[in-house]
Amino acid sequence: MAEGQPLVLNYSDYGSLPNEAAYNLNNASTPAVLNDSPLTPNKRNSLKIILTCSWINCLLIFIPFGYLAHIFKWSDTWIFTLNFLAILPLSKLYDFATVDVSLRVGQSIGCLLNATFGNAVELIVSIIALSKGEIRVVQTSLLGAIISNLLLILGMSFVIGGFIYHQQVFNQIIAQTSSGLMTLACISLIIPAAFNFAVNGNTFNDNGGSTRQLVDLSHGSAIILLIIYILYIFFQLKTHSNLYQIEEEEEQPQLSLSTVLALFVIVTFIAALSAEYLVDSIRGMAESSGLSKTFIGLILLPIIGNAAEFTTAINASARNKMSFAITIAAGSSMQIALFLTPFLVILGWIIGQDLTLFFQPFETVVLFISVIITNYLILDGKSNWFEGAMLLATYTIISLAFFLYPMKL
Repeated sequence: MAEGQPLVLNYSDYGSLPNEAAYNLNNASTPAVLNDSPLTPNKRNSLKIILTCSWINCLLIFIPFGYLAHIFKWSDTWIFTLNFLAILPLSKLYDFATVDVSLRVGQSIGCLLNATFGNAVELIVSIIALSKGEIRVVQTSLLGAIISNLLLILGMSFVIGGFIYHQQVFNQIIAQTSSGLMTLACISLIIPAAFNFAVNGNTFNDNGGSTRQLVDLSHGSAIILLIIYILYIFFQLKTHSNLYQIEEEEEQPQLSLSTVLALFVIVTFIAALSAEYLVDSIRGMAESSGLSKTFIGLILLPIIGNAAEFTTAINASARNKMSFAITIAAGSSMQIALFLTPFLVILGWIIGQDLTLFFQPFETVVLFISVIITNYLILDGKSNWFEGAMLLATYTIISLAFFLYPMKL
Protein backbone atom coordinates (compact mmCIF):
# COMPACT_ATOMS: atom_id res chain seq x y z
CA MET A 1 0.00 0.00 0.00
CA ALA A 2 1.31 3.40 -0.95
CA GLU A 3 2.31 5.75 1.83
CA GLY A 4 -0.46 8.15 2.84
CA GLN A 5 -3.22 6.02 1.24
CA PRO A 6 -6.19 5.54 3.61
CA LEU A 7 -6.61 2.13 5.18
CA VAL A 8 -10.24 1.01 4.74
CA LEU A 9 -11.51 -1.18 7.57
CA ASN A 10 -14.75 -2.98 6.77
CA TYR A 11 -16.29 -3.15 10.20
CA SER A 12 -19.83 -2.13 11.09
CA ASP A 13 -18.68 -0.57 14.33
CA TYR A 14 -15.59 -0.37 16.43
CA GLY A 15 -17.10 -2.65 19.04
CA SER A 16 -15.87 -5.56 16.92
CA LEU A 17 -12.35 -4.21 16.74
CA PRO A 18 -9.68 -5.00 19.29
CA ASN A 19 -9.60 -2.41 22.09
CA GLU A 20 -6.24 -1.10 20.92
CA ALA A 21 -7.56 -0.44 17.44
CA ALA A 22 -10.96 0.77 18.59
CA TYR A 23 -9.75 3.58 20.74
CA ASN A 24 -6.36 4.51 19.33
CA LEU A 25 -6.88 4.66 15.59
CA ASN A 26 -6.33 8.40 15.74
CA ASN A 27 -2.73 7.76 16.77
CA ALA A 28 -1.96 5.76 13.65
CA SER A 29 0.35 7.29 11.09
CA THR A 30 -1.93 6.08 8.29
CA PRO A 31 -5.45 7.56 8.30
CA ALA A 32 -8.24 5.04 8.74
CA VAL A 33 -11.72 5.12 7.23
CA LEU A 34 -14.53 2.99 8.61
CA ASN A 35 -17.03 2.51 5.77
CA ASP A 36 -16.74 6.25 5.03
CA SER A 37 -18.46 7.05 8.38
CA PRO A 38 -17.12 8.47 11.66
CA LEU A 39 -15.77 6.07 14.25
CA THR A 40 -18.73 5.40 16.58
CA PRO A 41 -19.42 2.81 19.27
CA ASN A 42 -21.96 0.02 18.97
CA LYS A 43 -25.03 -0.16 21.22
CA ARG A 44 -23.35 -2.27 23.87
CA ASN A 45 -20.36 0.02 24.20
CA SER A 46 -22.59 3.09 24.08
CA LEU A 47 -24.59 1.77 27.03
CA LYS A 48 -21.37 1.10 28.91
CA ILE A 49 -20.11 4.63 28.23
CA ILE A 50 -23.40 6.13 29.42
CA LEU A 51 -23.60 4.11 32.62
CA THR A 52 -19.98 4.69 33.58
CA CYS A 53 -19.80 8.41 32.75
CA SER A 54 -20.21 9.33 36.43
CA TRP A 55 -20.23 7.65 39.82
CA ILE A 56 -23.59 9.28 40.54
CA ASN A 57 -25.19 6.88 38.05
CA CYS A 58 -25.23 4.27 40.80
CA LEU A 59 -28.32 6.12 42.03
CA LEU A 60 -30.22 4.99 38.91
CA ILE A 61 -31.23 1.96 40.99
CA PHE A 62 -33.70 4.23 42.81
CA ILE A 63 -35.79 4.81 39.65
CA PRO A 64 -37.78 1.53 39.94
CA PHE A 65 -38.03 1.94 43.73
CA GLY A 66 -39.52 5.40 43.27
CA TYR A 67 -42.05 3.95 40.85
CA LEU A 68 -42.95 1.11 43.23
CA ALA A 69 -43.32 3.56 46.12
CA HIS A 70 -45.89 5.47 44.07
CA ILE A 71 -47.75 2.37 42.83
CA PHE A 72 -48.04 0.76 46.27
CA LYS A 73 -48.75 4.12 47.94
CA TRP A 74 -45.93 4.17 50.44
CA SER A 75 -45.64 7.17 52.71
CA ASP A 76 -45.12 10.54 51.06
CA THR A 77 -41.73 10.84 52.76
CA TRP A 78 -40.55 7.62 51.12
CA ILE A 79 -41.99 8.59 47.73
CA PHE A 80 -40.30 12.00 47.91
CA THR A 81 -36.95 10.59 49.05
CA LEU A 82 -36.75 7.75 46.52
CA ASN A 83 -37.77 9.90 43.55
CA PHE A 84 -35.46 12.67 44.77
CA LEU A 85 -32.54 10.22 44.63
CA ALA A 86 -33.76 8.87 41.26
CA ILE A 87 -33.74 12.28 39.59
CA LEU A 88 -30.17 13.14 40.69
CA PRO A 89 -28.40 10.86 38.13
CA LEU A 90 -30.87 11.90 35.42
CA SER A 91 -29.61 15.44 35.77
CA LYS A 92 -26.05 14.20 35.26
CA LEU A 93 -27.07 12.18 32.19
CA TYR A 94 -28.57 15.35 30.69
CA ASP A 95 -25.25 17.04 31.26
CA PHE A 96 -23.30 14.16 29.71
CA ALA A 97 -25.51 14.08 26.61
CA THR A 98 -25.36 17.86 26.26
CA VAL A 99 -21.56 17.90 26.41
CA ASP A 100 -21.43 15.18 23.74
CA VAL A 101 -23.69 17.25 21.46
CA SER A 102 -21.86 20.50 22.18
CA LEU A 103 -18.60 19.01 20.89
CA ARG A 104 -20.19 18.90 17.43
CA VAL A 105 -21.47 22.48 17.29
CA GLY A 106 -18.62 24.66 18.51
CA GLN A 107 -17.68 26.23 21.80
CA SER A 108 -20.06 29.21 21.98
CA ILE A 109 -23.16 27.22 21.09
CA GLY A 110 -21.87 24.41 23.28
CA CYS A 111 -21.77 26.65 26.36
CA LEU A 112 -25.31 27.79 25.60
CA LEU A 113 -26.49 24.18 25.25
CA ASN A 114 -24.75 23.25 28.49
CA ALA A 115 -26.58 25.96 30.40
CA THR A 116 -29.91 25.23 28.69
CA PHE A 117 -30.09 21.47 29.10
CA GLY A 118 -28.36 21.70 32.45
CA ASN A 119 -31.63 23.23 33.65
CA ALA A 120 -33.85 20.63 31.96
CA VAL A 121 -34.67 18.91 35.24
CA GLU A 122 -35.74 22.19 36.86
CA LEU A 123 -37.93 22.86 33.82
CA ILE A 124 -39.59 19.43 33.97
CA VAL A 125 -40.25 19.63 37.72
CA SER A 126 -41.54 23.21 37.43
CA ILE A 127 -43.90 22.44 34.51
CA ILE A 128 -45.42 19.51 36.39
CA ALA A 129 -45.77 21.55 39.60
CA LEU A 130 -47.30 24.44 37.64
CA SER A 131 -49.83 22.16 35.95
CA LYS A 132 -50.90 20.96 39.40
CA GLY A 133 -51.30 24.49 40.72
CA GLU A 134 -48.30 24.32 43.07
CA ILE A 135 -47.36 27.96 42.50
CA ARG A 136 -45.27 28.27 45.65
CA VAL A 137 -43.24 25.18 44.77
CA VAL A 138 -42.51 26.60 41.32
CA GLN A 139 -41.48 30.00 42.65
CA THR A 140 -39.27 28.72 45.44
CA SER A 141 -37.59 26.04 43.30
CA LEU A 142 -36.68 28.62 40.65
CA LEU A 143 -35.40 31.05 43.25
CA GLY A 144 -33.51 28.28 45.02
CA ALA A 145 -31.84 27.17 41.78
CA ILE A 146 -30.59 30.72 41.14
CA ILE A 147 -29.27 31.12 44.69
CA SER A 148 -27.69 27.66 44.67
CA ASN A 149 -25.80 28.40 41.45
CA LEU A 150 -24.61 31.82 42.60
CA LEU A 151 -23.61 30.95 46.16
CA LEU A 152 -23.15 27.20 46.59
CA ILE A 153 -21.72 26.11 43.23
CA LEU A 154 -19.68 29.25 42.62
CA GLY A 155 -18.53 29.29 46.24
CA MET A 156 -17.32 25.68 46.11
CA SER A 157 -15.57 26.38 42.80
CA PHE A 158 -13.72 29.32 44.35
CA VAL A 159 -12.74 27.25 47.39
CA ILE A 160 -11.50 24.21 45.45
CA GLY A 161 -9.67 26.24 42.82
CA GLY A 162 -8.27 28.65 45.42
CA PHE A 163 -6.73 25.92 47.53
CA ILE A 164 -5.05 24.35 44.49
CA TYR A 165 -3.91 27.47 42.61
CA HIS A 166 -3.87 30.17 45.33
CA GLN A 167 -5.52 32.72 42.99
CA GLN A 168 -7.37 32.22 39.72
CA VAL A 169 -8.35 34.63 36.96
CA PHE A 170 -11.30 34.51 34.62
CA ASN A 171 -12.87 36.48 31.79
CA GLN A 172 -13.86 39.78 33.38
CA ILE A 173 -16.17 40.85 30.54
CA ILE A 174 -18.21 37.64 30.85
CA ALA A 175 -18.43 38.24 34.59
CA GLN A 176 -19.59 41.84 34.12
CA THR A 177 -22.22 40.81 31.56
CA SER A 178 -23.48 38.09 33.90
CA SER A 179 -23.62 40.57 36.77
CA GLY A 180 -25.67 43.05 34.75
CA LEU A 181 -28.15 40.41 33.58
CA MET A 182 -28.59 38.98 37.09
CA THR A 183 -29.19 42.50 38.41
CA LEU A 184 -31.87 42.97 35.74
CA ALA A 185 -33.49 39.69 36.78
CA CYS A 186 -33.42 40.83 40.39
CA ILE A 187 -35.08 44.12 39.41
CA SER A 188 -37.84 42.17 37.65
CA LEU A 189 -38.74 40.64 41.04
CA ILE A 190 -38.25 43.75 43.15
CA ILE A 191 -40.62 45.88 41.04
CA PRO A 192 -43.64 43.55 41.49
CA ALA A 193 -42.96 43.44 45.25
CA ALA A 194 -42.76 47.23 45.40
CA PHE A 195 -45.89 47.48 43.24
CA ASN A 196 -47.81 45.17 45.57
CA PHE A 197 -46.68 47.17 48.60
CA ALA A 198 -47.74 50.45 46.98
CA VAL A 199 -51.17 49.11 45.97
CA ASN A 200 -52.07 46.75 48.81
CA GLY A 201 -49.80 47.84 51.62
CA ASN A 202 -47.91 45.28 53.68
CA THR A 203 -50.20 42.38 52.81
CA PHE A 204 -49.56 39.04 51.21
CA ASN A 205 -52.05 36.53 49.80
CA ASP A 206 -51.63 32.76 50.08
CA ASN A 207 -51.98 32.45 46.32
CA GLY A 208 -48.89 34.55 45.72
CA GLY A 209 -50.56 37.93 45.57
CA SER A 210 -52.21 37.14 42.24
CA THR A 211 -54.21 40.33 41.80
CA ARG A 212 -55.09 41.19 38.22
CA GLN A 213 -52.60 44.06 38.15
CA LEU A 214 -49.75 41.87 39.39
CA VAL A 215 -50.60 39.20 36.86
CA ASP A 216 -50.58 41.72 34.01
CA LEU A 217 -47.32 43.25 35.27
CA SER A 218 -45.74 39.80 35.45
CA HIS A 219 -46.87 38.89 31.93
CA GLY A 220 -45.45 42.10 30.50
CA SER A 221 -42.19 41.75 32.42
CA ALA A 222 -41.84 38.10 31.34
CA ILE A 223 -42.12 39.07 27.68
CA ILE A 224 -39.46 41.77 28.13
CA LEU A 225 -37.12 39.33 29.91
CA LEU A 226 -37.50 36.81 27.10
CA ILE A 227 -36.62 39.51 24.57
CA ILE A 228 -33.52 40.39 26.62
CA TYR A 229 -32.57 36.72 26.69
CA ILE A 230 -32.86 36.48 22.91
CA LEU A 231 -30.69 39.59 22.56
CA TYR A 232 -28.16 38.03 24.96
CA ILE A 233 -27.97 34.93 22.77
CA PHE A 234 -27.39 37.14 19.72
CA PHE A 235 -24.70 39.02 21.69
CA GLN A 236 -23.02 35.77 22.73
CA LEU A 237 -23.19 33.91 19.43
CA LYS A 238 -22.89 36.71 16.86
CA THR A 239 -21.73 40.22 17.68
CA HIS A 240 -19.36 39.36 20.58
CA SER A 241 -18.74 35.64 20.15
CA ASN A 242 -14.98 36.19 20.49
CA LEU A 243 -15.48 37.06 24.18
CA TYR A 244 -16.94 33.63 24.88
CA GLN A 245 -14.12 31.57 23.42
CA ILE A 246 -12.89 29.62 26.43
CA GLU A 247 -9.81 27.45 26.15
CA GLU A 248 -10.66 23.83 26.69
CA GLU A 249 -8.90 20.55 25.92
CA GLU A 250 -9.68 19.05 22.53
CA GLU A 251 -12.26 16.29 22.99
CA GLN A 252 -14.24 14.09 20.63
CA PRO A 253 -17.88 12.96 20.92
CA GLN A 254 -18.16 9.55 22.55
CA LEU A 255 -21.58 8.61 21.18
CA SER A 256 -23.34 8.70 17.84
CA LEU A 257 -25.84 11.50 17.35
CA SER A 258 -28.76 9.06 17.17
CA THR A 259 -27.70 7.53 20.50
CA VAL A 260 -27.51 10.96 22.14
CA LEU A 261 -30.97 11.91 20.87
CA ALA A 262 -32.38 8.61 22.13
CA LEU A 263 -30.75 9.29 25.50
CA PHE A 264 -32.43 12.71 25.67
CA VAL A 265 -35.85 11.17 24.96
CA ILE A 266 -35.48 8.33 27.48
CA VAL A 267 -34.12 10.54 30.27
CA THR A 268 -36.85 13.13 29.69
CA PHE A 269 -39.57 10.48 29.92
CA ILE A 270 -38.18 8.95 33.11
CA ALA A 271 -37.52 12.38 34.66
CA ALA A 272 -41.11 13.44 33.95
CA LEU A 273 -42.51 10.36 35.71
CA SER A 274 -40.22 10.69 38.73
CA ALA A 275 -40.86 14.43 38.92
CA GLU A 276 -44.63 13.91 38.91
CA TYR A 277 -44.40 11.42 41.78
CA LEU A 278 -42.09 13.79 43.66
CA VAL A 279 -44.37 16.82 43.22
CA ASP A 280 -47.43 14.82 44.32
CA SER A 281 -45.65 13.86 47.55
CA ILE A 282 -44.45 17.34 48.54
CA ARG A 283 -47.58 18.30 50.48
CA GLY A 284 -47.57 15.09 52.54
CA MET A 285 -43.81 15.30 52.96
CA ALA A 286 -44.12 18.84 54.33
CA GLU A 287 -46.86 17.86 56.77
CA SER A 288 -45.10 14.76 58.09
CA SER A 289 -41.61 16.29 58.33
CA GLY A 290 -42.61 19.72 59.62
CA LEU A 291 -40.66 21.40 56.83
CA SER A 292 -42.31 24.19 54.87
CA LYS A 293 -42.90 24.01 51.14
CA THR A 294 -40.67 27.05 50.94
CA PHE A 295 -37.69 25.17 52.42
CA ILE A 296 -38.36 22.09 50.29
CA GLY A 297 -38.60 24.15 47.11
CA LEU A 298 -35.80 26.60 47.82
CA ILE A 299 -33.18 24.31 49.38
CA LEU A 300 -33.95 20.65 48.60
CA LEU A 301 -35.31 20.68 45.03
CA PRO A 302 -32.40 22.72 43.56
CA ILE A 303 -30.05 19.92 44.63
CA ILE A 304 -31.70 17.75 41.98
CA GLY A 305 -31.31 20.14 39.10
CA ASN A 306 -27.90 21.51 40.04
CA ALA A 307 -26.10 18.20 40.59
CA ALA A 308 -24.63 18.26 37.08
CA GLU A 309 -23.58 21.92 37.25
CA PHE A 310 -22.01 21.29 40.63
CA THR A 311 -19.70 18.50 39.46
CA THR A 312 -18.90 20.21 36.15
CA ALA A 313 -18.01 23.55 37.74
CA ILE A 314 -15.95 21.92 40.50
CA ASN A 315 -13.98 19.87 37.97
CA ALA A 316 -13.39 22.97 35.84
CA SER A 317 -12.05 25.00 38.78
CA ALA A 318 -9.81 22.11 39.84
CA ARG A 319 -8.28 22.19 36.32
CA ASN A 320 -7.76 25.97 36.57
CA LYS A 321 -10.58 26.64 34.07
CA MET A 322 -12.33 29.24 36.17
CA SER A 323 -13.81 31.07 33.17
CA PHE A 324 -15.61 27.85 32.28
CA ALA A 325 -16.78 27.40 35.88
CA ILE A 326 -18.13 30.98 35.91
CA THR A 327 -19.90 30.32 32.61
CA ILE A 328 -21.54 27.19 34.05
CA ALA A 329 -22.64 28.69 37.39
CA ALA A 330 -23.56 32.22 36.28
CA GLY A 331 -24.84 31.04 32.90
CA SER A 332 -27.19 28.56 34.53
CA SER A 333 -28.51 31.27 36.88
CA MET A 334 -29.12 33.58 33.92
CA GLN A 335 -30.96 30.83 32.06
CA ILE A 336 -33.28 30.34 35.00
CA ALA A 337 -33.82 34.04 35.64
CA LEU A 338 -34.15 35.25 32.04
CA PHE A 339 -35.61 32.22 30.28
CA LEU A 340 -37.07 29.55 32.59
CA THR A 341 -38.90 31.92 34.93
CA PRO A 342 -40.52 34.14 32.26
CA PHE A 343 -41.24 31.06 30.13
CA LEU A 344 -43.13 29.47 33.02
CA VAL A 345 -45.01 32.72 33.66
CA ILE A 346 -46.14 32.74 30.00
CA LEU A 347 -46.95 29.00 30.17
CA GLY A 348 -49.04 29.61 33.28
CA TRP A 349 -50.84 32.37 31.37
CA ILE A 350 -51.65 29.87 28.60
CA ILE A 351 -52.88 27.04 30.85
CA GLY A 352 -54.74 29.28 33.31
CA GLN A 353 -52.32 29.22 36.26
CA ASP A 354 -51.51 32.67 37.62
CA LEU A 355 -47.77 32.36 38.21
CA THR A 356 -46.42 35.85 38.85
CA LEU A 357 -43.04 37.46 39.41
CA PHE A 358 -44.22 38.61 42.83
CA PHE A 359 -42.30 36.59 45.40
CA GLN A 360 -42.56 36.95 49.16
CA PRO A 361 -40.66 40.05 50.34
CA PHE A 362 -38.21 37.92 52.34
CA GLU A 363 -37.40 35.81 49.28
CA THR A 364 -36.90 38.91 47.13
CA VAL A 365 -34.47 40.35 49.70
CA VAL A 366 -32.57 37.05 49.79
CA LEU A 367 -32.16 37.07 46.00
CA PHE A 368 -31.04 40.69 46.08
CA ILE A 369 -28.39 39.89 48.72
CA SER A 370 -27.17 36.87 46.74
CA VAL A 371 -26.80 38.88 43.52
CA ILE A 372 -25.08 41.79 45.30
CA ILE A 373 -22.39 39.69 47.02
CA THR A 374 -21.79 37.60 43.89
CA ASN A 375 -21.43 40.68 41.70
CA TYR A 376 -19.06 42.27 44.18
CA LEU A 377 -16.76 39.23 44.27
CA ILE A 378 -16.55 38.46 40.54
CA LEU A 379 -16.25 41.93 39.02
CA ASP A 380 -12.46 42.08 39.48
CA GLY A 381 -11.94 38.94 37.37
CA LYS A 382 -10.04 37.15 40.16
CA SER A 383 -10.98 34.58 42.78
CA ASN A 384 -9.51 32.85 45.82
CA TRP A 385 -10.66 30.37 48.43
CA PHE A 386 -11.64 33.02 50.98
CA GLU A 387 -14.10 34.63 48.55
CA GLY A 388 -15.58 31.18 48.07
CA ALA A 389 -15.91 30.81 51.84
CA MET A 390 -17.89 34.07 51.98
CA LEU A 391 -20.31 32.81 49.32
CA LEU A 392 -20.75 29.51 51.16
CA ALA A 393 -21.31 31.34 54.46
CA THR A 394 -24.05 33.43 52.83
CA TYR A 395 -25.72 30.30 51.44
CA THR A 396 -25.56 28.58 54.85
CA ILE A 397 -27.17 31.56 56.59
CA ILE A 398 -29.93 31.68 53.97
CA SER A 399 -30.56 27.93 54.34
CA LEU A 400 -30.77 28.26 58.13
CA ALA A 401 -33.18 31.19 57.81
CA PHE A 402 -35.55 29.28 55.54
CA PHE A 403 -35.31 26.19 57.75
CA LEU A 404 -36.51 28.28 60.70
CA TYR A 405 -38.95 30.38 58.67
CA PRO A 406 -42.36 29.91 60.34
CA MET A 407 -44.60 30.39 57.31
CA LYS A 408 -45.85 26.97 56.11
CA LEU A 409 -46.80 27.70 52.53
